[in-house]
Amino acid sequence: MSTKASAGKFASSTPHVDTQHLRFQVNTQLQNLQTYTGFVRRYARRFFTERLEETRLEMAPAPYRPTPDQWSDEHITVAWLGHATVLINFYGTWLLTDPALESRVGVRVAGTTFGPRRLVQPALTARELPRLDAVLLSHAHMDHCDLGTLRRLPRTTRVVVQEGNSDLVRRFHRRDELAWGTSVMIDDTRVEAIEASHWGARRLTDQHRGYGVFLIEKRGRALVFAGDTAYTKAFTKLALRADIVLAMLPIGAYDPYIFVHANPEQAWTMARDMNARHILPIHHSTFRLSREPVGEPVARLLAAAGDERWRIAATEIGQTWTMSD
Repeated sequence: MSTKASAGKFASSTPHVDTQHLRFQVNTQLQNLQTYTGFVRRYARRFFTERLEETRLEMAPAPYRPTPDQWSDEHITVAWLGHATVLINFYGTWLLTDPALESRVGVRVAGTTFGPRRLVQPALTARELPRLDAVLLSHAHMDHCDLGTLRRLPRTTRVVVQEGNSDLVRRFHRRDELAWGTSVMIDDTRVEAIEASHWGARRLTDQHRGYGVFLIEKRGRALVFAGDTAYTKAFTKLALRADIVLAMLPIGAYDPYIFVHANPEQAWTMARDMNARHILPIHHSTFRLSREPVGEPVARLLAAAGDERWRIAATEIGQTWTMSD
């Protein structure tokens, strides 16, 4: 073989290197590194101080214990298990929202979870849950999408996530991913993803992840579950669409994060905007995620409700609320 031929053969077998794409990847990695190091500089000291303080406190038992084996399929029954985790029996359709039932939520390294510790034990453990028709995940934040809890649920459980989050629930056999305005049927129950005012990244740099609220409809009645949202007027349109008997809305972690978390007065306003008959306050009293005192969100919500406190379904972990008519 001639030298020229050999050179040609060698050149054709050499893989092509896309230097522009390689440069883009390197720049992206450097930007991500800068993002993480900046975050650590700003928040690491406070994070570890808070975690140390938590170890000195005893985790209180849940004040109430639900008994789902006694719930009737002819009623709407919900129990707040803590944070944004709600067990729902919607006329025989069993749902669980944003399951976080472990002692801590956060990053798992070498078998240990680093993150906020519960102030109050969950009202039920994963083993004590009834058979579920579906799990609803509002977004990927670690206090709403707890992989430790999800690993304890049967693989046969159906999971419905907001757009861009199906990779987090790959262990489950059936997964539905919804963009805002799209819906799926769970037997005879319709679940639609709707707009919220929040953000969805699980880490600092995975900005592709969606977030949102779920509108749940059956027998002419509707529930709204908003795992996390800042104040938004987007819910006003729901008043014309559905007979909302219960709105599960977050009321905590607003100081200083009011731009992504509604305060109690804003949650009350959003419930009235959608013409919800009742409100179940969630996202409070379970983890210390912000600066306001633990009992402040509920106290402010009760004050905002005034003479209409009867609209508030529950305020303590484990409490059960039933609508029978």
